[in-house]
Amino acid sequence: MLHSEFKTPLAASAANAHCDGPCGVYDPADARIKAEAVLSMTKKLLALSHPGDASDQQAMASYYNTMSRFISIKEEQAHRCKEELLVLWTDFFKPAHLEANADLHDVFWKATKLCSACKQEVNLEHAQELMTMVQKIHDMFWGAKNREVAWYTAS
Repeated sequence: MLHSEFKTPLAASAANAHCDGPCGVYDPADARIKAEAVLSMTKKLLALSHPGDASDQQAMASYYNTMSRFISIKEEQAHRCKEELLVLWTDFFKPAHLEANADLHDVFWKATKLCSACKQEVNLEHAQELMTMVQKIHDMFWGAKNREVAWYTAS
């Protein structure tokens, strides 16, 4: 049973938020770190040498173990990079940002497609293109905040 004080709706202040929770904390750095991991794992996969002697079970097991670990990391980081980019694209950027960045949607679309390509293949060119697209997003993001934040990589 409701008390009489709950029968009347309470007045609420209007709230504005750019995402599901109005934290206001966004940064493309997480996407950069994940894209860097994709690039690093791609390089490691391409540099990984087959042991040559398929009858050496220990060497083959070590080779496959290392390869599967590199692949797993590459695919997980590509997926996480895509998630980070999608949050920036859908939650942070607003229609007003398109005025300054007419190619915003195209850049994000290509970057997320590159995340998928990097999961599906071992392609150094695509991994490097992903880093380039993430750098463009970095520049768009900080430009939208009227701040100059230098692009850097950890590796």
